[in-house]
Amino acid sequence: MRRKIVGTIALGSFAVAVALAVAWPAQAQNAKEPYPSMAPLDQYLMERKAEIALARSAAPESIAQDAEVMVLGRNGYETAAKGKNGFVCLVWRSWTAGTDDPDFWNPKLRAPICFNMLAARSQVPQTIKKTEVILATRSKDQMAEAIKGAFEKKELPTTETGAMCYMMSKQQYLSDRGGHWHPHLMFFLPLTDPASWGRRDAGLPGYGS
Repeated sequence: MRRKIVGTIALGSFAVAVALAVAWPAQAQNAKEPYPSMAPLDQYLMERKAEIALARSAAPESIAQDAEVMVLGRNGYETAAKGKNGFVCLVWRSWTAGTDDPDFWNPKLRAPICFNMLAARSQVPQTIKKTEVILATRSKDQMAEAIKGAFEKKELPTTETGAMCYMMSKQQYLSDRGGHWHPHLMFFLPLTDPASWGRRDAGLPGYGS
């Protein structure tokens, strides 16, 4: 058995999900690399109105109805609806996962997410940059190198204290292992020494890495 932890570490930030860790059976492998390369772009795209609705489903209606909404087009993310409350809702695709994640190229992955203003300032530019590089190169290694270089050159903003997001949609599909994952929140923090939260091998539930 291996433990699936809800959460993620991105370059320049650390995300902690408010959810308990759940054990999943190890999948038989050719599942080592079920998606070895990027699928045709059409498989990642959605009908525009459906994507707007899915993006808004990430947050409570009182927030989502006044949030900016971005959708994925053939050239990257674009604004589909202007917002009034500082929140930004969109649907992450598979390449927002870690480059060693077996679902990195999974065209079925749909992760509706709605950032508060503080999270939007750092996470949305990262999402846009990752997507631009992926669409241009179809290469996870080039994407990782581009993001690393952008942080080193201070072209991407770092995470601010108070950054958080909603991932409350019942329609979210986060991986073939987890399927329609539990609604949860995530909090983004500057890169933090794991010892300050408790070592992962100590079994801290909800600890993302």
